[in-house]
Amino acid sequence: MQKRKTADDYFSAPSQWKGILTKLREIALTTELQETVKWGMPTYTLAGKNVIGIGACKSYSGIWFFNGVFLKDKQNKLINAQEGVTKALRQWRFISLNEIEPELIKAYIDEAINNQHAGKKIKPVKNRPLFIPELLADVLAKKPKLKNCFQQFSLSKQREFADYLVQAKKEATKIRRLAKIEALILAKTGLNDKYK
Repeated sequence: MQKRKTADDYFSAPSQWKGILTKLREIALTTELQETVKWGMPTYTLAGKNVIGIGACKSYSGIWFFNGVFLKDKQNKLINAQEGVTKALRQWRFISLNEIEPELIKAYIDEAINNQHAGKKIKPVKNRPLFIPELLADVLAKKPKLKNCFQQFSLSKQREFADYLVQAKKEATKIRRLAKIEALILAKTGLNDKYK
């Protein structure tokens, strides 16, 4: 699905997952969460903080719990899509409308809301050393202007650039990410600035 400006645009777009997405939206709208769109997908917030998202990929649709790590998950419905990388986010995936259990889904959402009210969140690790991958180090060494711009960023923003590159598994992905990083650094824009 391409990016949509409003949730209505997202849910009205043609999709093989339309029935599931519509049902998940109906459940989400019975809660106190506010519907908005972030990263091109419907996101449901509480006091401006992300609680859940609803969306579809090629092979499944689902709910993303932004702080799902704190959910009890007694029914074992949640998965961590990137074990060892993703800290808080958990997904509940669906491939059939028959898998939708409205009462159970609502219970999970209610628990996520309660956790948000309680202020539960993963605290970032402080003082983690900056590791600059070789690919980025080589480019910084060859391009003094880029290096100067990079050094003007805070340590946490430098770490975001480095981590983004390290997390890519394929060489082609690393090259694409490096090009993106270079453009952002020269524009003096942090990797995640548009989400803040």
